[in-house]
Amino acid sequence: MDRRLALVRRPSPRLADGLVTHIGRSAVDVDLALEQWEGYVAALNAAGWETVEVPPADDHPDGVFLEDPVFVYGDLAVLTRSGAPERRGETAGLREVLEEHGYRVEEVTEPATLDGGDVLKFDGTVWVGQGGRTNAEGLAQLTELLRPFDVEVVGVPLASVLHLKSAVTALPDGTIIGYPPVVDAPLTWGESFEAVPEETGSHVVLLGGDTVLMASSAPQTEEELRGRGLDVVTVDISEFEKLEGCVTCLSVRLRG
Repeated sequence: MDRRLALVRRPSPRLADGLVTHIGRSAVDVDLALEQWEGYVAALNAAGWETVEVPPADDHPDGVFLEDPVFVYGDLAVLTRSGAPERRGETAGLREVLEEHGYRVEEVTEPATLDGGDVLKFDGTVWVGQGGRTNAEGLAQLTELLRPFDVEVVGVPLASVLHLKSAVTALPDGTIIGYPPVVDAPLTWGESFEAVPEETGSHVVLLGGDTVLMASSAPQTEEELRGRGLDVVTVDISEFEKLEGCVTCLSVRLRG
């Protein structure tokens, strides 16, 4: 069995100051958030993933959302350039970790902006959200970096959510799931799209085989996914959801 690694980053003591764009601000319990993060890491470990803690980013409230500053495909790791200037320092320390694990590292450069949370990949297709955090030049640069992999890169317009993966993710069989009120471009997905009854049910992490990780805040979706024969692991990430975070945001899965 291949070694499965997941990069994670410990929450900043300033987590409560994280950015919010499409929801109202709620008080964040930083101590509870740390407990929830530890539970998330434990869930990855229990599913057979070895977690690697990258250098902390204590001056960056959103640094725990590690999916945004880096995107990986094959042996390539792309350090992004966030559309939120406050978040651009979150890439610090990542190059060394990625190179240590055998990745060749490229960087998105000005005037491009790209957040990893805007990038959904599955079976030779890479969809890239085009909205507040990722611009057309970001899409163009990522397309060029992925050219050696012979993948199809598709831009997807966004308006209702922070990131593309806030609206849709893929199940192990390639079905794209999403909560219709926040899916801005339903025709992008065609017949592969299936609606879920809760917004936080749109977010799943593929853990291998038929196992998926999702938030405990979407019990109806959990029941539906179990009905499809999936092995569903749930975690409570309520404090991160207050900052528009989801289960995909909190790790970067590697296969080494």
